[in-house]
Amino acid sequence: QVQLVESGGGLVQAGDSLRLSCAASGRTFSTYAMGWFRQAPGKEREFVAAISGYGGRTYYVDSVKGRFTISRDNAKNTVYLQMNNLKPEDTAVYYCAAARMMSRVSREYDYWGQGTQVTVSS
Repeated sequence: QVQLVESGGGLVQAGDSLRLSCAASGRTFSTYAMGWFRQAPGKEREFVAAISGYGGRTYYVDSVKGRFTISRDNAKNTVYLQMNNLKPEDTAVYYCAAARMMSRVSREYDYWGQGTQVTVSS
């Protein structure tokens, strides 16, 4: 069982930066690929980024490439999402999730956090 707790969301202006954190419980954190998803009001949950267990591989949705960076610190059981040059269309609830294998598909993730709100004003 893995429990995930996100933090770091907030209200920012367009062009600002935020760093989201996701702290995981358990001693097997490095065996899980981690992903970030987001869901805007009235929209389906969308894949944002994923990282392999030891951080050697990453995936990003095209809309965030060059602006967002996913990373992890296995010693701290934490995954991060550094978000730069934020845009109003990045406004959403951001969720972290854990899966046995890297994926862009939400149903392949076994564990989810409660989400953290990111609001970007124009």
